[in-house]
Amino acid sequence: MSDQLSIGIDIGSTWVKAVACTPDGVVAHECRRSTPWQAGRGGTAELSPIELTGLVQDLLDDLLDATDVPIDGIGVSGMAEAGVLLAADGSAAAPIIAWFDPRGAAEMAATPADFQQAFPGVTGLPVSALASAGKLLHLRDRGIDLARHRWLSVPEFVVHRLGGDVASEMSLVARTGLLDQESAAVWPWARDVLGVPESFVPEIRTAGASWGQHLRTGATLSVAGHDHLVASVAAGVVEEDQLYDSIGTAEALVRPLTSLLDAPTRAQLADSGLNVVRHMVAGHGVMLAGVKTGLLLRRVLQLVGVNDPTGREELDRAVMALPPGADRILEVTGARNNDGVLAITADVDGLSPAHLFAATLAHADREVERILELINEVVAPASSTVVSGGWSQMLCVQAARRAVLPNPTFSPRSEDTAVGAALVGSFAAQEATDFVSFTRQTRHPEITAR
Repeated sequence: MSDQLSIGIDIGSTWVKAVACTPDGVVAHECRRSTPWQAGRGGTAELSPIELTGLVQDLLDDLLDATDVPIDGIGVSGMAEAGVLLAADGSAAAPIIAWFDPRGAAEMAATPADFQQAFPGVTGLPVSALASAGKLLHLRDRGIDLARHRWLSVPEFVVHRLGGDVASEMSLVARTGLLDQESAAVWPWARDVLGVPESFVPEIRTAGASWGQHLRTGATLSVAGHDHLVASVAAGVVEEDQLYDSIGTAEALVRPLTSLLDAPTRAQLADSGLNVVRHMVAGHGVMLAGVKTGLLLRRVLQLVGVNDPTGREELDRAVMALPPGADRILEVTGARNNDGVLAITADVDGLSPAHLFAATLAHADREVERILELINEVVAPASSTVVSGGWSQMLCVQAARRAVLPNPTFSPRSEDTAVGAALVGSFAAQEATDFVSFTRQTRHPEITAR
C-alpha cells in the first residue's frame, strides 16, 4: 500500500460515499451510507444539516480506523444546488432542500419579467426551481431573513464543518443562479432580487485550493466542486470532443469546453434546458444537461418491490430478455429536468415489472437524444463517451445508452465522483498548479487504458 492516502467524499442524492485512494487513484478503502432525506408530498425532500454532518463524520471515522497510513488531503464533492443558510453563530437556519425539490418555481416565476429575461444569458441556467435562487426565494417568503445569513452549498458546508474555511467553490456557485458566468463574480441584480448583501456568497475559490486543515488528521481540506464535473475529470473526460454521462439519481450529460459560449448562446440553450456554466477546472466551461433517469428508475424499483441487489439483477435479466418493441407497450413520462414525476399510462394487459423498467429507460433515451441534438447544433458531435454512475452497471442500461451515445465505454467503478474528490484533496495538499495534468498522472489505470 502507498505510504500516504487521500480521501474523497461524494455527497450524492442517494448515497454519501467516502473513499481512501492511493496517489495513482486506486481505491484502498471505501464506505457509504444512504442519504437521509425526509421525503414529503409532491416530490419535496429535506435533509438535516446536523444529521448530514454526523453521517460524514462517521464515514471518515470508518476510513481512518481502517488504515494507519497518513492522509494528505480530503476533498468533498456532491450535489450543487442544495445548500445551507449559515447564521452568524454557525447554525443552519433551515433544512437542506433537495436539488430536485419543486419548491421555488412559483417564487422564480414571480420575479420581475426583465430579470427573468436576462437570467438565462447571464447565469447560463433556465428560470426554474432548480437553481438555488428559487429555493432561497422560497425560504425568504417563509419568513427567513436571508440578509442575516451566508449561503454554502452542501459540499462547502461539510468542508466548513470538518474544520475548513467559510468559502465558496466556482462550479458550485455557478449552479446557484447568483453567478454572472461571464465575469465569474456574483451578479448584483440577483443579489438585489434576493435582498442580500455582498457577503451572502462567501469568497469564491477554485476547486483544489486549500480550505484549511482537517481537525483530526491535519490533512488539507478542499471543496472539489460539482459532482458530475468532478466525476467526469476522474474518468478522463477533459477534451472538447468527449462526452461524459453520469447516471445516478440524476443523469448528467457533461460536455467540456475550453471556454464559455457567448451570452446569446447560453440563453438559447438554457431555454431548452441545457446549462452553460463554469467548470470546476479553472478557466474552463461546460455544457451540462440533466435527465431525471435515475430518479424515475428508483421509483420504478420501489413500485415493483425491488429493494435489494439480487432483485435488481433479476429485473435486469428480465429486461434484457424482452422482445424488440416491448419498451413501447407502456407510456412513461417525467424524465425532463424540470419534471421528475413518474407518470405511467397503461392501456393493455400482460404487463410486468420488466416492461415498466424498459419503458422508463426508453423514455429517458428519447430525452438524451433530444439533448444531444441541441448540443450538436452548437458544437461538433462528440467522438466518444464515458458512462459512469451506479445505474450504468446494469446491462439493460448499458444497452439503452449504446443505442443513443457516440462510442460509449463504461467506467468500471461506480464511485468516480468520490475518487475525483480524493484527487482534488491530494492536489490541494501538494499545492499543484495544473489539475488536468495532475489527474492524467494519477488516473486509475483502467480509465487511462481507454
